[in-house]
Amino acid sequence: MMNDGSYAVTEDGERDMIVTDSTDGSDARVRLTADVGDYRPLSVAERLVEARRSLGLTNAEVAVRTRVTLRHIEALEAGDYSAMPGRPYAIGFARAYARAVGLPDTEIVCAVRSELEGTSPRPESGALNQFEVGDPAKTPSRLIGWLALLMVGALLAMGGIFWRSYYAPSVALPSLVPDRDQKAAQVIRNQQAAQPQMAVQPHAPSNGPVVFVAMEEGIWVKFYDDRGKQLMQKQLAKGESYTVPADASGPKLWTGRPDALSITVGGTSIPRLSDSEQVMKDVPVDAVSLRTRSLTVPSQAAPKPTPAP
Repeated sequence: MMNDGSYAVTEDGERDMIVTDSTDGSDARVRLTADVGDYRPLSVAERLVEARRSLGLTNAEVAVRTRVTLRHIEALEAGDYSAMPGRPYAIGFARAYARAVGLPDTEIVCAVRSELEGTSPRPESGALNQFEVGDPAKTPSRLIGWLALLMVGALLAMGGIFWRSYYAPSVALPSLVPDRDQKAAQVIRNQQAAQPQMAVQPHAPSNGPVVFVAMEEGIWVKFYDDRGKQLMQKQLAKGESYTVPADASGPKLWTGRPDALSITVGGTSIPRLSDSEQVMKDVPVDAVSLRTRSLTVPSQAAPKPTPAP
């Protein structure tokens, strides 16, 4: 049966296209391979399932490869976008699925957007979370999170150690005199105690340069003002002296060997800060304070000579 001259309809219901040759007027009949009325493009779900089956994979194996939950893989294969957490997740899951089965992810994403346009309205402009989730396979693993946490803890520990060692020094100072030298130091102290000390002149001037002299080797001292600003800190050698600056505001001393430091104020000797080895801190060492301190310390009496046997 012929229609208007362009197509012929056969008895089985299929349509044949009539092509006329302009040279001799003959007709060539070409049969369409499929009924045009039944033709439709494959959906995203059908393309994904077909690609997965061609590779011999199960949907569970695809879920492992894409790191997407199995229920979302099943919803994607069924074309049920309403089961997804949201539009960005549906696009991201489809991209990961396409890469796992070797399909062009850009083409699949465009097809998913087209299907979403027909199933759900687009979000309002200006709404939050207008970003698309990337490939879920690129999500940082749990190991990276633990390593970052350990690095932060190590940095905090190093900062605490630095703070304790630099800003919070120990108050108690270790002994600066070795055990082997203690007997020699005691002999020197006994000799100094046996010598009569000079009497303090009551009418001596209260001002003048304050000089500290180390009577032993390696005497640690630290001088600073009333604001905590350091004036000098070192280990004095035997016979080495230090003169307190006259313009220092409220100078103070910190040492562990006050018994090994001789003091002169304006050229006049005054008693030592202590006769024994101990830690002394925040001791005022200006001329007036040292003069006042010397007046309150009784003079050491010379020991009586021991009769010869």
